[in-house]
Amino acid sequence: MTATDALPAETPATGDSTPLLDVRDLKMYFPVKSSGVIRRTVGHVQAVDGVNFQVRAGESLGLVGESGCGKSTTGRLVTRLEKPTDGSVMFEGRDISQIGARELKPLRREIQMIFQDPYGSLNPRHTVGTIIGTPLAIHDILPRKQILPRVQELLEIVGLNPEHYNRYPHEFSGGQRQRIGIARALTLQPKLLVADEPVSALDVSIQAQVINLLQDIQREFNIGFLFIAHDLAVVRHFCPEIAVMYLGKIVEIGERDRIYEHANHPYTQALLSAVPDVGQAAIGGRRERIQLTGDVPSPINPPSGCRFRTRCQFAQEICAKVEPPLLQIGARHKVACHFAGELGHHPAEPVTAPLLGVDRHGDPAPGATPEELPGTDSSYSDSWYDFPGRRIVRADEV
Repeated sequence: MTATDALPAETPATGDSTPLLDVRDLKMYFPVKSSGVIRRTVGHVQAVDGVNFQVRAGESLGLVGESGCGKSTTGRLVTRLEKPTDGSVMFEGRDISQIGARELKPLRREIQMIFQDPYGSLNPRHTVGTIIGTPLAIHDILPRKQILPRVQELLEIVGLNPEHYNRYPHEFSGGQRQRIGIARALTLQPKLLVADEPVSALDVSIQAQVINLLQDIQREFNIGFLFIAHDLAVVRHFCPEIAVMYLGKIVEIGERDRIYEHANHPYTQALLSAVPDVGQAAIGGRRERIQLTGDVPSPINPPSGCRFRTRCQFAQEICAKVEPPLLQIGARHKVACHFAGELGHHPAEPVTAPLLGVDRHGDPAPGATPEELPGTDSSYSDSWYDFPGRRIVRADEV
């Protein structure tokens, strides 16, 4: 049995046209200090560098990528556990990226987080009833006498025995502890949940149960999800939209089917080639594995231009000189690559050069002016750049 055997095929989209969460050019640089008595800043870890995406009410966005690419940091910035270096986090039309502690308290009711470690995120000295009920007391939502019945109700919602409210976290299994974490996140009835690797620490059979629980909660309470994970099979079933991160940047984002069946970025293609294909295995076939050479560069000193170029088989001179924009190439599909193309159909010439006003080497082209590129912000435009036709098309033309 796999983690996705018990998963529904679709997660319905119930959000309206207004984004619940709108992340624009988000950056997080952690200072690197020198040793000695006087510690000076000698550099910065560029954990997140110019990230753009949106999440609508009742919908979910999956954030995938290698360890260290900035996924979890992005989640912590969205929940304001960290204060971003630059950029904005718009929640229901309000920028929450720089607000103070007093303004953050009511925001905690709207945005909650499910942590990766189901044991480390729970206080071992407190009972389950105290862990789940404390947010209700802090925010003064219910009279003290009504807190216990609400805690028992939440335990029942997540599939636990309501009478176990007086037990401690160590008395539960890993899957049960994660359910406790989910119950705590639901206590204040949030509008957005940031799920940071919510099933990676669980057994495979338990993963499917927790994912099904999250989907039931999403449908019942119309909660938006930012779902951070390594498991591409789980993300495909849970999230109708996928964003792929590499070294602090989103390199490809789009609808689930477009990403999984028509990936245009070499890094996305390499990730997908590593996912076991049960259908091909059943008939004796095997998907060709794309092997990436070299190590992930240091976020303290990332490569110039395209950050993936040091491991990309299609990289040319332009990739070192010009950073590729996150360009919209479909109704709901964006990619950041000078040589974007479906697997086996990558062009020999950089497709972005005419748009950026440069030649194939990345040098300014005489007399050329950069074009206004569609869809380079956090939203999707009603027009996009058609790679095969080398032209910008509108939705009403298709």
